[in-house]
Amino acid sequence: MQQATVAVLFGGRSSEHEISSATAGGVLGAIDRERYNVIPIGITRDGVFVLEKDDPARFRLDADKLPQVVDNGSRIIWPMPGGPRELRVERENGSVESLGEVDVVLPILHGLHGEDGTVQGFLDILEIPYAGGGVLDSAICMDKHFMKIALEADGIPTAPGITVRRGRWNAEPGVVRGEVAELSYPVFVKPARAGSSVGVSKAHDESELAEAMAVAYAEDDKVLIERGIVGREIEVAVLEGRGSEPTRASLPGEIVLTTREFYDFEGKYLGGDGADVVCPADLTDEQTVRIREIGARAFDAVDGRGLARVDVFLTDDGEVIVNELNTMPGFTPISMYPKCWVATGLSYADLISELIELARA
Repeated sequence: MQQATVAVLFGGRSSEHEISSATAGGVLGAIDRERYNVIPIGITRDGVFVLEKDDPARFRLDADKLPQVVDNGSRIIWPMPGGPRELRVERENGSVESLGEVDVVLPILHGLHGEDGTVQGFLDILEIPYAGGGVLDSAICMDKHFMKIALEADGIPTAPGITVRRGRWNAEPGVVRGEVAELSYPVFVKPARAGSSVGVSKAHDESELAEAMAVAYAEDDKVLIERGIVGREIEVAVLEGRGSEPTRASLPGEIVLTTREFYDFEGKYLGGDGADVVCPADLTDEQTVRIREIGARAFDAVDGRGLARVDVFLTDDGEVIVNELNTMPGFTPISMYPKCWVATGLSYADLISELIELARA
């Protein structure tokens, strides 16, 4: 079998730079080297594309020191549209060498300038196939405000909430406070365009709202305030169907909170106590089927491509409420997305291969 060449993109300019880099460690260590030749391309915080060493251990997830891409002086030279897909690298000394033709790009980027449709559009212009979401679904799901509009237009229930731009909060905080009170406390305050729970706070009452807004506005000038939903936190991993096949959904997993109030950044990535990732979740057959169906429906509602993780709440009265979609979810070996597919019968390495082959197809 002739090897296909895969360029793995990671790092990036967003606040999730380190998580993307840690994901790269997992992917570089698990990708099938008999099937794929790998070109690791890091993106620095300043947006510079550099050729990285193919060393998974360098980017392993370490709670004490999260990995990151540093500028090593090299520069990736992308091919011109319409011609051979030859990647080249300019070394720090000015010499240029070919890295060969790339068959597909695997952009394991989180947040702005990576998961929001911008890199996807860049690769579309270059006419290079890439794994994961496209321009439209990436852009919609990166902005929680528009994601909710798309889901609700398809009849998929979401948590009641309002969107507040920074200018309005500064101009009429009293009016906004009144609207939040109508939602009823507690509320979750989230940057509209950030992931990995960065900038998310829980405001238990009005006295905590201003601080929560400040934390969120540090990440984005558009903030989503949602009523806190009481229910189990269930997540389902979704894959695009091959050809004309329907969207595929994994067995659902569950975030079980013990001492942590919500599944925040520390609980997700830094080994914080108080939250357990369980997959498959302890659900009835009927609940499992319904959650998988809603996950697939939500993916289709945003014109999903490649993959997504769909996060829902299962309330005590059995209602399933979609919280959000993540078009490039946490993809470390301990993340919920791959764990759900492993529980469904697809290994971590085979999952990576499936994403690459979807892109090639």
